Amino acid sequence: MMKADIGLVGLAVMGQNLVLNMNDHGFTVAVNNRSPQAVRDFLAGPAAGRSTILGAETVEAFVALLERPRKIVLLVKAGQAVDDTIAKLLPHLEAGDLIIDGGNSYWMDSERRAAELGAKGLRFIGSGVSGGEEGARNGPSLMPGGDPAAWPLVRDIFTAVSAKTPQGESCCAWMGKGGSGHFVKMVHNGIEYGDMELIAETYQLMKGILGLDHAAMAATFEEWNRGELESYLIEITAKILAVKDADGSPLVEKILDAAGQKGTGKWTSQNALDAGIPLTLVTEAVFARALSALLDERREASKILPGPDETERRAAGGARPRAELVEDLRHALLAAKIVSYAQGFMLLRETSAEKAWNLDFGSIALTWRGGCIIRSAFLGKIKEAFDRKPDLSSLMIDGYFAKVLADCQGSLRRVVAMTAAAGLPSPALAAALAFYDGYRAAHLPANLLQAQRDWFGAHTFERVDRKRGEFFHHDWIGSGASAVSGTYNA
Repeated sequence: MMKADIGLVGLAVMGQNLVLNMNDHGFTVAVNNRSPQAVRDFLAGPAAGRSTILGAETVEAFVALLERPRKIVLLVKAGQAVDDTIAKLLPHLEAGDLIIDGGNSYWMDSERRAAELGAKGLRFIGSGVSGGEEGARNGPSLMPGGDPAAWPLVRDIFTAVSAKTPQGESCCAWMGKGGSGHFVKMVHNGIEYGDMELIAETYQLMKGILGLDHAAMAATFEEWNRGELESYLIEITAKILAVKDADGSPLVEKILDAAGQKGTGKWTSQNALDAGIPLTLVTEAVFARALSALLDERREASKILPGPDETERRAAGGARPRAELVEDLRHALLAAKIVSYAQGFMLLRETSAEKAWNLDFGSIALTWRGGCIIRSAFLGKIKEAFDRKPDLSSLMIDGYFAKVLADCQGSLRRVVAMTAAAGLPSPALAAALAFYDGYRAAHLPANLLQAQRDWFGAHTFERVDRKRGEFFHHDWIGSGASAVSGTYNA
């Protein structure tokens, strides 16, 4: 009986496309699904005529089709479905077999699964997979992490099916132990939230202040995609703005302005808060989606709360030529994008150190260079920055990015001021500017915050005229008290 190199459970579109991709690269693949009918439909449909795609309608028959040590990819809904699928497989597996979770799982679930399966003598990989249905079929960005001993078992398959850079490099690399693969994918998705929000705010300014029509906006984004901003998201934005509805009007304007989200951006912000990393831009992007969902409340508030009228909004750009304003938007978007990625890599650095993952940041940038949603030429510059200095504390102080920020920060200031004058919300652009100014500030007003905390809670403070690590309490109200806070902190 023919044996499969690898198996896959979960025949939704992503799973089907990944199976076809693996099979195109010469690998024999066994498939299984919770619903046996999905297996039959796949074999009779997209996989018809492919003798090296093997179907099994039961878990037992599926496992029997696999070469030892067995290698099984799960592409099922994140959460309980992953644990349920693993539980069904376990009675049929043996020591040394490998389970690969390719879904959008939370990284701490992957940490737990790696430990639990390891205790049973099984191997586990939690792999971020980015690129959507198209990527799964033609080459995704892959971010595997987990049991290091498992990686040699699937390295050839992963590198074969992954996306490739224009130079032919594989957009796949081993991340590290435990849940590192899914952590890197989570941060990728958080950065994706930021990129999308920045582009959406730029579109709003083009329309609301510059008065560009959709053809002009599409042409502008298309032109930007030939420069430093070249990316998948800029490319599809240009195409989206050019699409017309059946009545000839722009389709994008028929779409309800209430954004959805699946939670990975929120996870990124929550992890940043836990780690004490100021991931301000991604967090504002998450909140922007949440605010957009308050559709009925916003519509009611629009009738009550005042702001600039249309004439004032259009005047916010001043008397400057439209071409200059468009160039300011381009530079502002580029500067904000640098800030966003800098914050994301700060979170990667902090968690990598805490978990002893030893993440290779240049390799991560290369992995995102193709196949994934945030793929862009810009990521090549990030790889170069970490090649120059692997322990770089922030992308913002790398020579190349510092120069770009110096050239673009004036535009970012003008654009944020313009949005404020026009009454148009730009939370991500404004967050980028605030972080830039905060990060470059030798002094911040946190001294007053510390004084306030010491006044109401005796939390103590450090002094500029004493060495770090010495803490002091001042008797602000003359009570003579000398006690300091032990348990209450704010």
